[in-house]
Amino acid sequence: MNRRPTPLTAIALAAAAALSLSACGSGEDSSKDNDKIAGADTEADSSTSASPSASDSAERPTIKLPSDVKDVFTPEETGKPVEDAILRDNAELVRALDAAIVAQNPRLPALEFYTEGAGAAAAEKWVQGFKDAGWTVTGTTRYFDRAVKVKSETSAAIGYCADESKAYSKIIKTGKLTGTKVTKDSYVAYNVEVSKNEYGIWELVKITSTRGAAGCQP
Repeated sequence: MNRRPTPLTAIALAAAAALSLSACGSGEDSSKDNDKIAGADTEADSSTSASPSASDSAERPTIKLPSDVKDVFTPEETGKPVEDAILRDNAELVRALDAAIVAQNPRLPALEFYTEGAGAAAAEKWVQGFKDAGWTVTGTTRYFDRAVKVKSETSAAIGYCADESKAYSKIIKTGKLTGTKVTKDSYVAYNVEVSKNEYGIWELVKITSTRGAAGCQP
């Protein structure tokens, strides 16, 4: 099942980052050997653990998705304030990407709010690919085994898997779903790098994926 109108490699070359959020089963990712998710089995080093921000002054945007688009995240919380803040902002980034695709707006303010630098450029090109193809998204994507590695007070890595077996691309003009066959490539491992800005937001700065990763298979 393929929710991706533009090859991952084209986005990576154009934006200097590999981005394949919300892409199902295309099999275009060549990094098959990288099945281990960064941070998935690693506790945050207590020597670099950040403390909760006392000045998280940002007013986060409200992101609304249509009833046929759903993102499910597990775990939502770990009980550790910093890690939980990182996971919350990561979840909102994923939802912002879907919202931008649904709105056919690569510069959706909510998406720009959660991205920076190469991550922002890649996200914009990603959404533009859907717009150029005349596609949107529908269905449910499940993000699981989410784990955080805190590197410093302003830097962290997140590892997680995505189950895209019930998420689809939809041709806007016809409503037709594209590529509904479930394969091992419907499961993706993600490695994400985030940076905390001056307002306390953990922004996406880099993301890579391994489609068909052994560690994410059911």
